[in-house]
Amino acid sequence: MSTKKKSKKIYFTITGMNHFHGQAFLKPGMKVQLEKEPKNPFDKEAILVSIEGLGPIAHVANSAHTVKGDSYSAGRMYDCFKKRAVGKVKFVLDYGAICVLK
Repeated sequence: MSTKKKSKKIYFTITGMNHFHGQAFLKPGMKVQLEKEPKNPFDKEAILVSIEGLGPIAHVANSAHTVKGDSYSAGRMYDCFKKRAVGKVKFVLDYGAICVLK
C-alpha cells in the first residue's frame, strides 16, 4: 500500500484572449506558460499566460465573473508557484479555457 498522498489538481480559467490573438488557435493539450505580473497596473495578482512561439495570449481569470466552474482565480493560485509555472489546456470554452497547473 502506498503512503504517498495524491496532490489535488489545480484548475484555472484563462480569459481576455480577445485583447491578444483571439482563441481560435487554442486546443486541448496545449502547454501554456504562466508568469506573475506584480507590476500590472490593473491587478497586483495578475498572472500572464503565454505560449512558446506566440507570446502572451491571456491572463488567469481573477474575477467572480470570469472564473469558470471550480477553477482557481489568479489570487487563489498566486502562492502555488514562485514566479513562473506551466499549465495545460483541458477544455476550450466560448470565452476562455480551463487549464490545469502542472
